[in-house]
Amino acid sequence: MHPRHWKHHHHHWDDGMRRGWILRWRLQRRIFFTLASAIVITVVTGALVLHSLGFAVHKPASHVAGGIFIAFFILWTFSRFMARRIASPMSEIERVAREIGAGNIHARIAIDRRMRMGEFPVLAHALNDMAERLEKQLSDQRALLATVSHEIRTPLARMRLLVEFARDEADEKRRTGHLDELDKEVVGVDALVSELLAASRIDFGALRRTELIAYDVAKQALERVGPPQTMIDDQSEGATFLGDATLVARAVGNLLENAKRHAGGAARMRILERGPRIAFEVEDDGPGFAPGEELQIFQPFYRGKQGDTSSVGLGLALVKRIAEAHGGRAYARNREGGGALVGIELARA
Repeated sequence: MHPRHWKHHHHHWDDGMRRGWILRWRLQRRIFFTLASAIVITVVTGALVLHSLGFAVHKPASHVAGGIFIAFFILWTFSRFMARRIASPMSEIERVAREIGAGNIHARIAIDRRMRMGEFPVLAHALNDMAERLEKQLSDQRALLATVSHEIRTPLARMRLLVEFARDEADEKRRTGHLDELDKEVVGVDALVSELLAASRIDFGALRRTELIAYDVAKQALERVGPPQTMIDDQSEGATFLGDATLVARAVGNLLENAKRHAGGAARMRILERGPRIAFEVEDDGPGFAPGEELQIFQPFYRGKQGDTSSVGLGLALVKRIAEAHGGRAYARNREGGGALVGIELARA
């Protein structure tokens, strides 16, 4: 790390420790005064009650003053001990929160016997759960980045090779063929980048929900992908739902693209109304799924177990994320008589 960056990081670390110490000190002081006030009020009230009942204490003034001093000293010591004991878990919580903020997402709060009182266990569990979710999310993003980097190298290498072939090719027809292949690779890379941008919108919660008509969404997706619109089986009776128009259109389009790429094209698209949800289902006449493959196809860049072992890319993984971002789910199953069905359900509101 650069010395200037280290100095800046160290400065923020010191600020965090100072703020943590101030927080603990204020908490201990508040607990101390609360306990002390409660005990003093209890003692004074008890003394007044005893005095009103005639239990007067006939002692020399020096003895009374000494007793009061000893009582207040014991009170102060006991209150301070209890305040530090109650506030001590805050040190562990503050330390772990500071470590997570500094980048150590593996830090966790040790929930021991000190943490088994009051709201501290709830706060500790919540912070540990947050750290686990962050760790899993970052791990998934690193794995996805590594896979995308690997997948994108292949078309880039082919593009460089095709450029060299086209540059050295004397035959105009063959050169045009190389350029057509180059254009396909560019389209593939562009589609991958578009899917990554769509996934980033979900990560940052940048959904713009508007009222959508289910039939119009399916119709526009079919116009973009290419199958005839006569394959739409609309059983939703013009139902509407709230969703991000761009992301929902991409999800339905990806269902059609998946059938086109891996099953020879879609056979039918069904639009169903299932209570509080709207479903889009794409059926095909392809080879179907191998046992256990129905869930795996929603993993990024999954390669099939059947005859088609080409990668599914990010298409169906993005479909699943879009469905979940709209309060629904993605699912797949084999059809009776052959073929497969892949669909999504989206919450209407």
